[in-house]
Amino acid sequence: MTAQTPPFRDSQLPFAKRIDDLLSRLTLDERVAMLHQFGPAVERLGIAAFRTGQEALHGVAWMGPATVFPQAVGLGATWNEDLVRRIGEAVSTETRAMRSRDDRVGLNVWAPTVNLLRHPLWGRNEEGYSEDPRLTSAIATAYTRGLRGDHPAYWRTAPVLKHWLAHNNETDRATASSSVRPRVLHEYDLRAFRDTVEAGAVAGVMPAYNLVNGRPNHVSPYLAEQLRAWTDQDLLVCSDAGAPSNLVDSEHYFDTHEQATAAALLAGVDSFTDHGTDSSKIVERVHGALEQGLLTEADIDAAVRRQLSVRFRLGEFDPLLDPYADAKDFDTPAHRALAREAAEQAIVLLKNDGGLLPLTATVTVTGEGTPAGESPRIAVVGLLADECKLDWYSGTLIHRSTPLEGLYDRFGADRVDFAEGVDRVRLRTADGTYLSVPRADDADEEVRGAEGALDPALLAGRTDLPPLTADGVGTELALIDWGEGVLTLRAPDGRYLSVAEDGFVRASADQPGGWVVQETFRLEPRGSREGGHGNGHLLQHVGTGRYVSVTADGVKVADENPTVLELEFTERGEDAVAHAAACADVVVVVVGNDPHINGRETEDRTTLALPAHQRRLLDAARAANPRTVLVVTSSYPYAFDPTDLPAVLWTAHGGQAAGAALARVLAGDVSPAGRLPQTWYASDADLPGLLNYDVIGGRQTYLYFEGTPLFPFGHGLSYASFAYADLAARADEESARVTFTVTNTGDTAADEVAQLYGRPVSPSVSRPRRELLAHRRVHLPPGATTELSFELPLSALEFWDVAHGGRRLEPGGYELLAGASAEDIRLSATIDPAGTPPAPRPVLERGLRSADFDEQRGAQIVDRTKVSGDAVTPAGPDPTPDPAAGHTAELVYRACDFGSGARSVTVEVSGEGTLELALDDSPAIAHLDIAPTTGPYAHTCVTSPFAASGVHDLRIELRGPLRLAHVGFSG
Repeated sequence: MTAQTPPFRDSQLPFAKRIDDLLSRLTLDERVAMLHQFGPAVERLGIAAFRTGQEALHGVAWMGPATVFPQAVGLGATWNEDLVRRIGEAVSTETRAMRSRDDRVGLNVWAPTVNLLRHPLWGRNEEGYSEDPRLTSAIATAYTRGLRGDHPAYWRTAPVLKHWLAHNNETDRATASSSVRPRVLHEYDLRAFRDTVEAGAVAGVMPAYNLVNGRPNHVSPYLAEQLRAWTDQDLLVCSDAGAPSNLVDSEHYFDTHEQATAAALLAGVDSFTDHGTDSSKIVERVHGALEQGLLTEADIDAAVRRQLSVRFRLGEFDPLLDPYADAKDFDTPAHRALAREAAEQAIVLLKNDGGLLPLTATVTVTGEGTPAGESPRIAVVGLLADECKLDWYSGTLIHRSTPLEGLYDRFGADRVDFAEGVDRVRLRTADGTYLSVPRADDADEEVRGAEGALDPALLAGRTDLPPLTADGVGTELALIDWGEGVLTLRAPDGRYLSVAEDGFVRASADQPGGWVVQETFRLEPRGSREGGHGNGHLLQHVGTGRYVSVTADGVKVADENPTVLELEFTERGEDAVAHAAACADVVVVVVGNDPHINGRETEDRTTLALPAHQRRLLDAARAANPRTVLVVTSSYPYAFDPTDLPAVLWTAHGGQAAGAALARVLAGDVSPAGRLPQTWYASDADLPGLLNYDVIGGRQTYLYFEGTPLFPFGHGLSYASFAYADLAARADEESARVTFTVTNTGDTAADEVAQLYGRPVSPSVSRPRRELLAHRRVHLPPGATTELSFELPLSALEFWDVAHGGRRLEPGGYELLAGASAEDIRLSATIDPAGTPPAPRPVLERGLRSADFDEQRGAQIVDRTKVSGDAVTPAGPDPTPDPAAGHTAELVYRACDFGSGARSVTVEVSGEGTLELALDDSPAIAHLDIAPTTGPYAHTCVTSPFAASGVHDLRIELRGPLRLAHVGFSG
């Protein structure tokens, strides 16, 4: 280092010392400015501007063309860590390459999403990997390792995990609170984050919009108590967009933005994503908090230090030493091959009765075999048969392969027929004219997002095209009903009807999309508005809520004078499908969702059912040709009756190579080996409420679900068959070693995903029916056998013991189950590790934290204070007709040890109401009346006589809007 070189520029010094030096040189104003997502340059020190956040969930998103891999749930379906790691490497390499020509591209990537797929109606199901925490963490760890790179000091990109914590609802997502009991917190929701962070390739996390146990995630004590206790690295916590302001504006958790900003910073938030690129409001709030004594400079320094730690690891201050500085690989042949490999491995064969698949030996409609050397005649039909759909977190396609295109390439265009199945309509006005799409021969072929945008939500609709008019002939439009009353209308040139900021309706969008989708409509049934519409409908634009109106200037949406429209059908979709299916040897029906419609960020689904339009197409195809293959291409599970379908496959939206991959699987070039990463339920009746986060009490996911699923977790078939044998298991003091063999007994080379589950034989508390402990995806030629070996830490068998506030291995037998899915178990063995026997709760010494219940009825967990701690309150009004009953809940605490005798009970509580305490199943022995307190955090202590000795179950009934924090006993 020369005399002119400051220590923070000295690459020979440890990062920590360099950060110390740089912090000492930054003024307070410069440090505060760094707290916003868009940190400005510090020119006097030669420090560049820096922004946190580059979306990269399954490819570089929002910044223009890039390689597009399958959706995250599809990557989860591969059950293949090596593949996902290689995808992470490709994505981060393209991130570096794109940044070299566009400095808007960031290296702090906000990916992956490790929220567990607890509930299949969650709108963002596509973003997660699995309902299982172990599989989720395994795939997430692989992806982050690829994103990070393998250099010991410098990172290719810096991945941030989303969304901390217990976040599975878009409905009221910024104000809803997830009630998460300690066992669910430690055994389920925290686990996916913890295992991934402990693997060492994570730069930070992003808190979610929601609240957990009554407290916003952006001021969660778990950021310090849990997250930062798992690693000695400086983890960067980046807020979600607009969430800091939500603390005041929508959640009303704090009175002022200065209070909210200070609380978030003290809880552990280091980078504030708020008000887009405008940092002035956050800077003003931080300075206000400093002036009010809510923050100190040391608090600012702690957050800035963690930001700088990431920037140093990304090589920003050592450009000559950064091993990834010259990364140029972008859209390479290797990346294209990887995208196809990923799409192939993500395909799950759900059913294949009678060997209809692969399509190499299909019987013709006349009953004769297809002539040797000739491909079968295939009809590919359905709303997604010629689509390659993207989602909100996709990049712009460079290459595109639809199922139709893939089948053309694989079997020959002369052997493939196509029917999309749209309803073709004209929209007739009351005066006899029809809506018409004007010609726009000189219009550019513009693709949404092709140029990239830091915030694609701000992309405006096109206004360079003429709006629709009305004339005597009109235009035939393709109508697609996506379910739940939402439809799209497409012009003959392939452009969707859309509404721009000026309110006019144009055929202008290449696909539905955007933060607020402007390409969806609803037909309001006749007579639903005062006065009715006669035989017509009103056409409501979903994005604005306004109705389509024909005016002298063109067709627009307006609050007044809606035009009554009558639908004239020129072709029904099911007729076209039936005709194509009847003429084919086999029909492939491609159904599913558009990721921008009915189930997406900001919008949960309301049902598992396949939309009626697509059910009609499926029924028509099946009636015309029993040799029907159903391909479900979707971001989430559906419920349908597969009884009469000989073959069913599922794939998530597979990215740029989706169609080619599907064709290769259908043809038998590749044997399918994807496995379901979440349970497919048979009906909506199997689902708990969307906001019921108690997977234990609610019997949710494959871990606890006791019904019969449509298709179980881990399910997936193959064109080969596999035999499992020779299971051996032994345990020592710290681990269990498990081995078994898998043999390909078929005549096709194929992958098998061997799965190992475990469960206690005689648990003392409710435990999973079976829980994934390990898995391995292996490739086996026909007749080949491989021995799989797994070394399992006994900690994988532990549970969270609420009686003592820690993890415990229960003594007794544990079954180890090897098989092909959670319900297809082939082998089992039992181990009997030494564990820690249960001990009763020492309630005389420690009392009871209210949230540490074993069972509950009608209760929810809320915040004890705005900083830390939990309390329990009745969840809502009891449905009893007695209004005096108000809110009620019951808490059960098993095996409470009152020793030689307790004489009184003291409860710490706020609100008002009554508490009753009872032992076992006996009547109440203590009754406490709680006088109103001044607020939810104004706790008071109330004492009552209470006589108990020995070990008993304790039942506490809460009545009224009170919040119980703690129960203590004295002898």
